[in-house]
Amino acid sequence: MIWIIMFCLFLNHSAALASERFIDNGDGTVTDHQLGVMWATTDNQGNINWKQADRWVRYTFPYTLETQYDNWRLPTLEELKSLYRKDEDYEGYDTDCGQRVKIVPQIKLSCGWVWSSEKKAITADVFNFNRGYNYTDRMVHKRAYRALPVRSLK
Repeated sequence: MIWIIMFCLFLNHSAALASERFIDNGDGTVTDHQLGVMWATTDNQGNINWKQADRWVRYTFPYTLETQYDNWRLPTLEELKSLYRKDEDYEGYDTDCGQRVKIVPQIKLSCGWVWSSEKKAITADVFNFNRGYNYTDRMVHKRAYRALPVRSLK
């Protein structure tokens, strides 16, 4: 009888985990089961222009993790938008730069503006996690912009 109860509890716990979108991997990454990607749990922690962000995500960030993963990149705008919490009940949190952000709580930003991979000539798109919109800026600007690494699981 005790085995049946333990088995049912195990199945119930497994189903709960499967329904969660974000799972903290305990190594500085979070798996996003909805998008099929893995996110860094933090950004680069300082002002960075687009080219520096692209290089940091691909060549520096992977070596800061205990577990080595490949194919890190800057996220698309759609990927960034999916992290924004629109619900009124969620207040978000204050970042190191003093900006309040409404991003999923599993990811900690040091400031609310994050570079995307989408670029044209000398500009690239940035997502604002304070207000939930994107805009375009010159890639040479740093203005409290951050790099948030992501990688596809496939």
